[in-house]
Amino acid sequence: MTDDTSTRLNKYLALQLGISRREADNLINTGVVTVNDKPAVMGSRADPSDIIAIAGTPLPAKTVAYRYILFNKPVGYVCSRKKQGDSDTIYTLLPPEMHSLKPVGRLDRNTSGILLLTNDGDFAQRMTHPKYQKTKVYHVRLDRDLEPLHQQMISDFGVDLEDGHSQLFLERRSESNRREWQVTMSEGRNRQIRRTFSALGYNIQRLHRIQFGPYSLGDIPRGYYKDVDIS
Repeated sequence: MTDDTSTRLNKYLALQLGISRREADNLINTGVVTVNDKPAVMGSRADPSDIIAIAGTPLPAKTVAYRYILFNKPVGYVCSRKKQGDSDTIYTLLPPEMHSLKPVGRLDRNTSGILLLTNDGDFAQRMTHPKYQKTKVYHVRLDRDLEPLHQQMISDFGVDLEDGHSQLFLERRSESNRREWQVTMSEGRNRQIRRTFSALGYNIQRLHRIQFGPYSLGDIPRGYYKDVDIS
């Protein structure tokens, strides 16, 4: 190996597999990773000429670059690789070269808006782990006017759900309309916004995410994407 061309093995695995470096370290510790047929150890480095294998299966000897995509997900698509019932996956809307990218968090079938995809596991962890508290902003349309008392409960006191307390910051999108709201949150529990309003007797007719951390949807058309620079 040479110092000029080698890289830390956990970094190499993270890039090749789209996982975080911590996950790569865990993989190395299990003993399934080999370098030139020898068990890898923590702190190992990988050279371009090395044969890296996982459980005996060599990784492709190709250079992979990190990529970050901002995608405007339409309603009706699921964030998985397999079709679920009649619902197509988001990958049917993306070119084949993007099918190896993984969603950073998820939006459910009936939620639209900004979705990030990447092969950078460390970036995905920074964007989704609760300790980083990335702000997310949504536009919400309710099935009926939100009562002022319920607005206060959600914003000032929070609502108890089966998996814990839920507190959201609400802003009216129009002074003459109490069905359209902007919701800001820093958590990301499964269907948290829908469940919070449902606990008070409301159904959400439209849920659209416009911001995720420092990234905004902007004017990207529904079903389209763009590359983003995270530097």
